[in-house]
Amino acid sequence: MFQLLWLIVTIPFASAALLALFGSRLPRRVVAVTGAGSIGLIAVVTLLVGAEFISSPPAGNTYVQHLWTWMESGGFQPEIAFYLDPVSLIMLFVITFVGFLIHLYSVEYMRDDEGYARFFAYMNLFVASMLTLVLANNLLLLYLGWEGVGLCSFLLIGFWYREPQNVRAASKAFIVTRCGDTAFALGLLLLFTRLGTLDIQQVMHRAAAQWNPGSSIALMAAALLLGGAVGKSAQLPLQTWLPDAMAGPTPTSALIHAATMVTAGVYLIARTHTLFSLAPVVQFAVAIIGTVTMLLAAFSALAQRDMKRVLAYSTISQIGYMFLALGLGAWSAAMFHLMTHAFFKALLFLAAGVVIHVVHEQDLYRMGGLRSELRLVFWSFVIGGSALAGLPLITAGFFSKDLILWQSWAGPNGNAWFWIAGMTGALLTSLYTFRMILLAFYGPQQSHVRSKSGLAVYLSLTVLCVLSLVGGYVDTPPHFGGSPALSNFLSSALPPLEEVHIGPITETITALSASTVFALGLGFAYLLFGPQRSRQPATNIFEQLWLAGWGFDWMYDRLFVRPFQWLVRKCASDPVDVPVNGIAQMTVLGYRALRLTQTGRLRWYATGLAMGTVVILAIALFTR
Repeated sequence: MFQLLWLIVTIPFASAALLALFGSRLPRRVVAVTGAGSIGLIAVVTLLVGAEFISSPPAGNTYVQHLWTWMESGGFQPEIAFYLDPVSLIMLFVITFVGFLIHLYSVEYMRDDEGYARFFAYMNLFVASMLTLVLANNLLLLYLGWEGVGLCSFLLIGFWYREPQNVRAASKAFIVTRCGDTAFALGLLLLFTRLGTLDIQQVMHRAAAQWNPGSSIALMAAALLLGGAVGKSAQLPLQTWLPDAMAGPTPTSALIHAATMVTAGVYLIARTHTLFSLAPVVQFAVAIIGTVTMLLAAFSALAQRDMKRVLAYSTISQIGYMFLALGLGAWSAAMFHLMTHAFFKALLFLAAGVVIHVVHEQDLYRMGGLRSELRLVFWSFVIGGSALAGLPLITAGFFSKDLILWQSWAGPNGNAWFWIAGMTGALLTSLYTFRMILLAFYGPQQSHVRSKSGLAVYLSLTVLCVLSLVGGYVDTPPHFGGSPALSNFLSSALPPLEEVHIGPITETITALSASTVFALGLGFAYLLFGPQRSRQPATNIFEQLWLAGWGFDWMYDRLFVRPFQWLVRKCASDPVDVPVNGIAQMTVLGYRALRLTQTGRLRWYATGLAMGTVVILAIALFTR
């Protein structure tokens, strides 16, 4: 079955091309079958490949499929080749299965949109690009997928391009992530010039053999890759694009947040973990960036009125948890949380899409009382929100977050400050999650339900509810009577974390503390936003600051946007073009001067020829 690996990437590319070229002339039923069916088909192929990988693992627990040499220039010969190991297999399962459920949901959700075929073409291309990214055997092919997901995010965020704010949001996402992409590209150039290859495994092997830990070249390479990861995964200081990305259709938001785009940065750091291990300062910076982002985004989520923006800041915060784990060397814990986060975040976004679709409203303070009208959606929010907040022993999010919290203390670089920050983030997560649920589904009903959802939507939500509940049991810690099967599976590709800190914080105390902060967040949410409270949003200075995302957009507007606009106005006459324009003017003057000699009189031409001959002979005679 390993030979079928190329189909996982090829099928969505082919369906995207088919829909882009002929989709406008195809019946909608055919578009739906092609768009969603292609992702369902690769999910089946992934299941077959994964089953064989687990039951009959290849030598070294890795499989490489070489297809052809992409280009050849001197010693540079990157291939179109796919690399399968436990890390990429986990990503395949997340992308294809969660992606299929989102596509299935979209069949119904987007059925009345005039750009139906175009939407599925973009979505298929998005999935294909992300699959290329995670299966790439070399960093150049990975970068191709990296740029592909950036392009697709631009197309999908600005899908309804007739609205100017959607175009601005798409442009903002493209420009901000381009800052990180530039750093990533420079990192690739540095790695190739220093190591002579971009093959990922060769890069890791040669870097470990040639570079000393903490060397300047290792620090520079890791820092440039971190720049790329920060941009794609919306971490400080490049996090501002993701909340505005909610301008796109809700299935797009679900795909970006759950299965593609923002998880790319986490995957990149995990895949190149050797480089970060050789640059401990940069790796520690990853933990700091993740911790600060986690807390700032959680506070921002507390003040948002738009349901999708709450979820957007939630994603930024949860990716911060993953960065914290990566920075502390808890590689498997980060990948575990990436997987469970995909389940419950896709569930929350799709459920939010139903709410927005049936009540035509996104403002939480204009909702309320919807639990009796939308029962499945309500329970989807309860299950997804509980998994996000970490309901103990029942939801997937509890086990993955608990593992990160424990390893933020127990790991070699862990300490009490990271542990406290993680617990604070868990408290805030519980608070803003149940604030959203209470405002939308409890209290007096303020919006009327104008339509009902169909089977495709209900099926997608139901499956994601199940995954959000049971998905965490693949890595249940021993103190809960389970077995860390996922961590053991990933151990051949990612180094295990050495737990060096003992007491006063134990794994059991961490689990109990996480359960306690979950309950505290739920209690505070009920006291502050329960049905008995006023439905008027607070307007104190802190909430205004959090609502504005801590003022990062305001700051960037004054540091970068306005100076650039001022420079453009000052350069309206294009002074940079003066030398170029001067050359052009000299050419025009020379042409006009020569044109005067073209009189059409043969005597003047003969005289000029004779004079020229005399001048040439004189020069030749007197310069001997």
